[in-house]
Amino acid sequence: MKIPANDNDHTTSTAASPAVWLAEGQSSQRDMLASLQTLKNHADTSFNIIASHRHNRPEIFEFADSVYREPSISTADNDEQAVLESAEPLMPRWQFVLEQAQKNNVKVLLTGRNGIDYEAQREAFVAAGIRLLTGAASVAALEVIDDKFAFMQQCHEHDIPVAEAWRFDNVAELEALLATYGHQPLCVKPVTGIFAQGFWRLGKVKEMGKEVGEQYDSFEHLYFTEEKKINTTQFINAYANSVMVRERPIPMLLMPYLSGQEYSIDVVCEYGEVLAAVTRYKTGKIQHIGYEQAVMDVVIPLIKAFGCDGIVSVQTKADDDGYHRVLEINSRPSGGIDYTTHSGVDLTQVGFAYWLGLTDKPILADIAQQITPCQVRSIMVGVKVEEDITE
Repeated sequence: MKIPANDNDHTTSTAASPAVWLAEGQSSQRDMLASLQTLKNHADTSFNIIASHRHNRPEIFEFADSVYREPSISTADNDEQAVLESAEPLMPRWQFVLEQAQKNNVKVLLTGRNGIDYEAQREAFVAAGIRLLTGAASVAALEVIDDKFAFMQQCHEHDIPVAEAWRFDNVAELEALLATYGHQPLCVKPVTGIFAQGFWRLGKVKEMGKEVGEQYDSFEHLYFTEEKKINTTQFINAYANSVMVRERPIPMLLMPYLSGQEYSIDVVCEYGEVLAAVTRYKTGKIQHIGYEQAVMDVVIPLIKAFGCDGIVSVQTKADDDGYHRVLEINSRPSGGIDYTTHSGVDLTQVGFAYWLGLTDKPILADIAQQITPCQVRSIMVGVKVEEDITE
């Protein structure tokens, strides 16, 4: 199966110009490409902006100078029958991107959602003169970041305050954990996952014959799904009788539910050093953007411990005493990285201007001084999508 470049590229530059490439991301690829176009328009040195995705995404591609359709080697990415009927073997995504990147004089590649696949081939990208940004600098580090239980254990090894968690793989293990830790507010989430998938706050549990914790209505968790609340007994029953879990076991974590403020921190980093960061927290529909030193006091050693590299996001939450604890690292830019533009510090531009050699290495203390605290509300924008006959 041939994966062609888009024949309608709107580039006017030559391949001799340096280029940056944003491969398929989760939800921030479009915003980051727009920021790069702004950077390009104000830069003294010209560069090309390339984007790729495994699907036709014109709302993303409109902000790139050149676009490519990524090959896909898993049935999760493609229609299974189409894969079986393909006349040609599918080229690995990383290999396709590397070959096209070499042709286009790419100097910086942000891998987005498939970081481990690229990271395993780091030597090939380095040999091609490409600055590879996967979120960390080794496959092992990325795997620990993705495994929330292993992540918590490594945080403990580095004395980083982290949310406690206990793993369970079946109902018996869950009930045993509840018998030990059920005296406190609890929540559950998968060992691996994104976008709060599988996260639930648990309601009433029994301690010495008495129900403790907050009461969650039997119907409430079906009606107010965004609240992510469920009665503990109902969760156990659903988990115990799940065909999905039986066919594809899902390791889960039981955790104390932390009652304090949750923060998302967007971070530009290089081999464990924080170069720039913006903190934000949400109340209702409003994002509060700024730079909270108490939060950064946890984030800075965290980034160092995991050797994070590129643009990543961190989640923290305060405990009952107000102390910030790490929840997780996402080894890619957050969906809300564009919010940083309103603070006077566009982290996409800060990172890529440095990696392209347009600016000196950012200094965190200087960047922090440039941040103007603000409030941001996200809005929905409609984009017309033309039919793609290749899909």
